Amino acid sequence: MARAPFQVLIYPYRKTTDGRIEYALLKRVDDGFWQAITGGGEDQETPLEAARRETQEESGIPPTSFFIQLDTIESVPVTEFRNSPIWGEDIYVIPQYYFGVSAPDIQIVISREHTEYKWIPFEEARQLLNFDGERTALWELNKRLRDRGPRG
Repeated sequence: MARAPFQVLIYPYRKTTDGRIEYALLKRVDDGFWQAITGGGEDQETPLEAARRETQEESGIPPTSFFIQLDTIESVPVTEFRNSPIWGEDIYVIPQYYFGVSAPDIQIVISREHTEYKWIPFEEARQLLNFDGERTALWELNKRLRDRGPRG
């Protein structure tokens, strides 16, 4: 399968019995930092199709789960990807699309790409993230799930 020139990042979320919202972050094997599920598109996949596949592969969350595509889109330099030469010399950045996925009663099964995962509240998750785009997407998802609008 050919690697498509885009990336997806997916935040699993669940509501607790007392109404709080928690987000799952996964710890990467290679860099040791925390992030959501992430991966690249393949062949002619749409971003949503890639998000469904990557979510299944990295967490065991079924592709039939409820996904929310966020407005947040980030541009990532192609040099961040080891297989970027396949895209040629005309592509400098690729888009990274963000999603949320509902995982209320699902036991996450991590792939070999991660060492562990944890469910945590918004503020703690936001502090663990390394990149502004990831924090922005998590903020957007949190606002949408609380149904308060961007300024509420």
